Amino acid sequence: MSLQIAPSLLAADFLHLDKDVRMLNENADIIHLDVMDGTFVPNMSFGFSVVDAVSKIATKPKDVHMMVVHPERWIDRFAQDKVEMLSFHLEAARCKTGKYLAKIRSLGMKAGLAIDPDVPVRRLFPYIGQADYFLIMSVFAGFGGQKFIYDSLDRIAALRAEIDKRGDKALIEVDGGVDMENAGPLREAGANILVAGSTVFKAADPAAMISSLREA
Repeated sequence: MSLQIAPSLLAADFLHLDKDVRMLNENADIIHLDVMDGTFVPNMSFGFSVVDAVSKIATKPKDVHMMVVHPERWIDRFAQDKVEMLSFHLEAARCKTGKYLAKIRSLGMKAGLAIDPDVPVRRLFPYIGQADYFLIMSVFAGFGGQKFIYDSLDRIAALRAEIDKRGDKALIEVDGGVDMENAGPLREAGANILVAGSTVFKAADPAAMISSLREA
């Protein structure tokens, strides 16, 4: 089964963002947008103004990854932007995780639940059946260009086994340090969607790189 590739706009050329979005419209499966608040992670990326602009020309599904302290404050606004996929961190939501997943789904979006590498993957298990996809961070959230953490392969395999055991159809998305060296092992471990930033946008031929990752 081919992987779905979701290039991260965080690595795109912000002086020519329209050009990069149109390239993704033609070549990618999903457009990934990392939204950071400077508090949940020690960095800031972009907010609604950029998502608004991208939404006007994007034809592929938009996948927003919220790295924010209060994800509940942002859900309605992203629904207005017709975002198709919206994820937040278990670490931020804690006991309200189920409530936020349900709200995202109620607004017509696919609900995703993310965790950083230091969060035990078994903490996702109670939400199988409530989330449409799980986002396994294979680097620590907040900065692009980090090296892939290979322990992530075991975490993905464990999550895939539990999802399959329960007969659920949730997808597994992986974000962080994805490249041609680990794309194949990620697929074999059970990943369905790969987020790739620098690997795509710094390639000599980004469209060809997307195709290569998809068939890894």
